[in-house]
Amino acid sequence: MKILIIEDEPLVAKNLIALVKSIEPQVHIDGPLTSVTAGQEWLRKNQSPDLILADIQLSDGTSFEIFEKQKTTCPIIFTTAYDEYAIRAFKLNSIDYLLKPIDKKELESALTKYKSLTDTSAVSDEIRELLVHWNKPEKKFKERFLSQQRNSLVPVPVNDITFFHKQELVFIHTVNNERLISEHNTLDEVEALVNPEVFFRVNRQYLVHIQAVAKITATHKGMNVLLKTPGNVELELSREKITAIKKWMS
Repeated sequence: MKILIIEDEPLVAKNLIALVKSIEPQVHIDGPLTSVTAGQEWLRKNQSPDLILADIQLSDGTSFEIFEKQKTTCPIIFTTAYDEYAIRAFKLNSIDYLLKPIDKKELESALTKYKSLTDTSAVSDEIRELLVHWNKPEKKFKERFLSQQRNSLVPVPVNDITFFHKQELVFIHTVNNERLISEHNTLDEVEALVNPEVFFRVNRQYLVHIQAVAKITATHKGMNVLLKTPGNVELELSREKITAIKKWMS
């Protein structure tokens, strides 16, 4: 955590730093800054801290002037010897208001409040992220492919396809043992259009439908995929895809 301290009384600042360190030993402290001018300059030139501890009455004005002229979004804990500024303090980013002399338990309570607010913010960010994905429409996969038959294009439903085979052209093989020419030129194009839960790229030449897979068998070279088609087509499985296909099939 990075805390900026704004306090114009040296002994008070020294005591405040010691109190903060006793509560949060790992904290990084900047300051103390002793004036409105110094505060505005620091905020203009530096990245916003996580938290600011600011005395209200400074040598050249009030710390309110710092935040009214140099906007900051980080939380602020104000400190003062007087309670007359309370209402004005809470109109800014204040999360607490401590009266001097500062009590360690009250400071600890204020720091705990800061942590609870930031933790809630983190959870809110996670929830927002989940909602973004929840509301995002699911990717639509192709439900049919066009095959070239003479001078016509004929739709082939995805569930009628057993596998795609790349030779010079990309061929569509169907459950009716048809071998049709696809309108696509590469298997990469086809793979990007189908549901990966349904189709698996066995190797460079074959993209198979889950309903067409009979089993995978071990061979002396690795593993083969046996398809449920006339002639029991057997495809060599790339070694790097063995784990992937097991996960896919299960």
